[in-house]
Amino acid sequence: MKIFLITLISMIFMNFASASTLQSQGSDLPAIVNVSWLKEHKDDKRVVLVDLRDEKKYTKGHIKNAVNIPGLKSLFDKKFFMPKLDYLQALLSNAGIDNNSLVVAYDDSGFIFAARFYWILEVLGHQNVAILNVGYGNWVMDQVEISDKPTKITKKEFIPRVDSSKVQTKLNTLMAIGNKTIIDGRKVSAYEGKESSASRYGHIPTAQNYACTQNYQVTKTGNQMRDLKDLKDLYKDLPKDKEIILYCDGGAEAALNYIVLKELGYKASVYDGSWLEWGNDQSVPVENPSKTDK
Repeated sequence: MKIFLITLISMIFMNFASASTLQSQGSDLPAIVNVSWLKEHKDDKRVVLVDLRDEKKYTKGHIKNAVNIPGLKSLFDKKFFMPKLDYLQALLSNAGIDNNSLVVAYDDSGFIFAARFYWILEVLGHQNVAILNVGYGNWVMDQVEISDKPTKITKKEFIPRVDSSKVQTKLNTLMAIGNKTIIDGRKVSAYEGKESSASRYGHIPTAQNYACTQNYQVTKTGNQMRDLKDLKDLYKDLPKDKEIILYCDGGAEAALNYIVLKELGYKASVYDGSWLEWGNDQSVPVENPSKTDK
């Protein structure tokens, strides 16, 4: 019995130490990193670089040592919600990610798949995650080594520690109307009800429009995230004493707003169902400035 208690205490201590280490590592990894960071950490075995583009693009060329997790295929279920926990656990483990990994994600789709991947990892309790501040494009050929060979992956064990505070449901969002700040991350035409991915047009009542595209610049050599100092001015009118619920069409654009607002000191979460769920539900209210509701 004595030996059992000693072993149990040792295990608890080791788990506590491991959790403390993860927390300190998480604070050392910025939410948005640049190419220089990648170069400085190229020999760090904890770093897992994730390419969120589709498999065909990945095969033609990717940043050396990046593993491929196709964003559209892997980060949504059939109804565009977050996939089930067991699926995500297997997906991350098979990609060589465990709870000690420093994960850096990139894509070429305006950062939205990298951002959704980031947000999903945070929902699963993984704080050691970042997105690359540039999208995959011509810029990358001159700055990092490119490979067309699949990266050899050593399977690891990812253990989820779900943080439900980072994800919101339709009911949560309905109750937030008039009580919390709601941000619509879609483009202006969708917010104003001129187009829609759902059967109804418009936006969630009281929602303010901050299109996720405002977070980055489109350049000839690829997209680049704007400096946080500039983005601070963009979001300056948002109150910091209220929780912010973010949504878009399917929970990807909102995730980019989530990263930026989190870095600016706001408490934000993402409504996973977003407009695809809300706009197709006749029982919840909609504001439609263009009065084209169908």
